[in-house]
Amino acid sequence: MEKGAVSRCMSTQHPDNVNSPFFSDSEILAGETEIKETYYVFSHLGIREQMWDCEGKEVDNHVVEKLLSRYPKFFSENKLGSDCYLTLRVPNPNVEKTQGKILLETLESIPRNFDIASASGESSPPIWEVILPMCCSSMELERIYDYYKKVVVGKKNTKVGDITVSEWVGAFAPEEIRLIPLVENREALSGADNIVGGFIEGKRFERQRVFLARSDPALNYGSLAAVLLNKVCLQKLHVLEKKSSVEILPIIGVGSAPFRGNLKPTNAANCLKEYPSVQTFTLQSSFKYDYPESVVRKGVQEISEAKRGKPLFVDEETANRIIDKTSRQYQKEVTLLSQLIHTLSRYNPSRRARKLHIGLFGYSRSMHGLSLPRAIPFCSALYSIGLPPELLGLSALSENELDAVRTMYVAFDEDISDSTRYLCRKNLSRLPNGVGKEIERVLVNFEAKEDTEYSEAASEVMDIALSENRAILTDAIMKTAWKRNFLG
Repeated sequence: MEKGAVSRCMSTQHPDNVNSPFFSDSEILAGETEIKETYYVFSHLGIREQMWDCEGKEVDNHVVEKLLSRYPKFFSENKLGSDCYLTLRVPNPNVEKTQGKILLETLESIPRNFDIASASGESSPPIWEVILPMCCSSMELERIYDYYKKVVVGKKNTKVGDITVSEWVGAFAPEEIRLIPLVENREALSGADNIVGGFIEGKRFERQRVFLARSDPALNYGSLAAVLLNKVCLQKLHVLEKKSSVEILPIIGVGSAPFRGNLKPTNAANCLKEYPSVQTFTLQSSFKYDYPESVVRKGVQEISEAKRGKPLFVDEETANRIIDKTSRQYQKEVTLLSQLIHTLSRYNPSRRARKLHIGLFGYSRSMHGLSLPRAIPFCSALYSIGLPPELLGLSALSENELDAVRTMYVAFDEDISDSTRYLCRKNLSRLPNGVGKEIERVLVNFEAKEDTEYSEAASEVMDIALSENRAILTDAIMKTAWKRNFLG
């Protein structure tokens, strides 16, 4: 089942936006608004793929039926499943035991959605790809692949009374689905070639997609470590592609904040140069809603028209040594800042009603016994006090090691420059446990251009956070977010 050209852009539901889209009556996107969002990204922005998260009570399981019935003209000309794509993100039972049945329900819904499309005159399945998060082994993929073929579709020949299931309720299609592993921690990213290689072995696949997390590795190991982990992973996947003769098509989960990937409609070229072998880039809510629509469309077009190439060379031994050093220092500094981060993240404004999907360590991140908020409120907290989180952990590196980073991470200085626009030097001396001194040491190596207006707004956030009365802390955080043009 090899359907058309694989999209270059994937719209996601990550709540990192400051502005609300025009089609939403509320700052918080929910239910029916996410149906409108899916149509909007297809019809207005030119994004050909929407990731649909299948967890939580707010999820609309009738998305296909609603799209086809509400926008018949558009979908008669743009076939769902071949011209534009709805890609399901399901729970991983290995990590989320209580959500395991949602996986099975979602798999059972795929033939039902085919029936709905057939009733509208369509001949191809509207949904046929599924993303498995926190994937750590090829067997996790194999189980789902087998379950769908042997149980969901396989029951068609089972006799019930005097007839088979398919004679009773109709045919089951598609016959098989495609699985996309989402690799999120260091072990999975480092071994993604083995995970994918094990899964495609013995199958007649022409191509295989694999999803590399960018935000969660940054949250757990630091931004620089996340970039290097992704680059080493992409290099290994390229080797697998050549060995297996199966086209390996990576997806990378980048956000607009520099810490989470620094992909904005205004600087798409940087990400394309940094990750030339990536096929699909995630376009999160800030990318879509924090810029004029014409600018967003131009960014989408730039990514869509760019040709995929080979990954940039990375010396794996050097990269892993730098990952080790910076991640240790990063985790030490985050531990020292944890109380302040928690105080600030509690006042982070919501942007989606749906329950955020579980991550590596649950709804709160746990790092060496330390619980952390999700990546977006984490980023929002630190940017809002004028501490760009990209700087955490970098004090562990020597000048020679920083030069080595620059040979592997071509936009390193540019990304740091982007992030230091949100610096407040005044607040560095107010950070707990000497973290500010470590940041000052880092800044010596870069041209940091502090924005006076932003610095004043960040200073106000810190004043309120350290006071007894935090009633207006959310408003103060939002003031800095407006200036950044992303929430976190």
